[in-house]
Amino acid sequence: MKKVLYIALISLLASCTGISEDKNIDKHDLLVQYKEQMFDLKQKINSLEHELQAGKKKEFVNVAVTKIESGLFEHFIEVTGKVEADQEVDVSPEGSGKIIEIVVSEGERVSKGSVLATLNTDIIDQTIEELKISLELAETTFERQKNLWNQKIGSELQYLQAKSSKDVLERKLKSLIAQREMTIIKSPVDGIVDIIYQKEGQIASSQTPFAKVINIDNVKVYAEVSESFLTKLKKGDEVIIDFPAIGESKVTDISMMGNFINPNNRTFRIKATLKNSDNMIKPNMLSVVKIRDYFAENAIVIPSLLVKKDFKGEYTFIAKKDGDDFIVDKIYLKSGVSDNNMTEIIEGLKVDDLIINEGFNQVVSGSHIKF
Repeated sequence: MKKVLYIALISLLASCTGISEDKNIDKHDLLVQYKEQMFDLKQKINSLEHELQAGKKKEFVNVAVTKIESGLFEHFIEVTGKVEADQEVDVSPEGSGKIIEIVVSEGERVSKGSVLATLNTDIIDQTIEELKISLELAETTFERQKNLWNQKIGSELQYLQAKSSKDVLERKLKSLIAQREMTIIKSPVDGIVDIIYQKEGQIASSQTPFAKVINIDNVKVYAEVSESFLTKLKKGDEVIIDFPAIGESKVTDISMMGNFINPNNRTFRIKATLKNSDNMIKPNMLSVVKIRDYFAENAIVIPSLLVKKDFKGEYTFIAKKDGDDFIVDKIYLKSGVSDNNMTEIIEGLKVDDLIINEGFNQVVSGSHIKF
């Protein structure tokens, strides 16, 4: 048999040598032909070796196999997300003055309209009291002039002057009361006092933030997605958001898709909203947004490690029944999408096939195996 194998090799090599006699063949084409004949030669060598082994005692290779099943296969893209509070406000007084009392502390939960601090109002209060005295006199004068005018006594001018003086003072008093109200710093939203920037005795003004109030009972997560996925996504699509710092994942929907492509990185923005009742998700926390861009039902999926490649294409090994034993069968494949170290197989495998997932580096097509 060894003599037969030797004669076959000589014959094949001789046939390969004949190709080079044609000087008109392109070197690239010639190389391709040599590789093809090398591949065929290896196949024939393997076949001859198995024939030689047929008369000998069978040797079995220990392997492990897994039965092929079908199921849902999904592919995700991952982008970095930016977490923002549902409401985050730097609170400043509408007026200005010295801070005389701060009535909240950092970390305290407040409601919309709650008083945070008050400013000094001594001058405004004094002016209000003076105006009230002047207004009382103006109202008395107006009432007398009105009674006289109703009795056709006195001039119309005196009546109008008294009315005008009273109206002016009323408007001034109303304006001062509104100014005094502006010296009370109130929370514009429900939330938590996260930072108090100033202390009692400092001067507060509308240009200087007094405190930060945030509401993170709900949070927003923004992500920048490549424009190549524009036609694959739509509002309402499900996304998974991972928060590595707290070891949690949340499932939600895309609530907004941007209508602007960033010219600097060719991306568009998406937004997802999340409930955050335990307040564990914080603004600016690192997040990873997983967006499903492909799925297939009843798909055959195998570990990517088991997809091998040779000159002919992609392949894997399966266990095939051979009488009372099992032998290795080399199956060529057509693979699809890969994700998370798993690859979808479009052609070549079927449900219930026994794929060799351990010991595949120790076998060749036709090897006898045990599992």
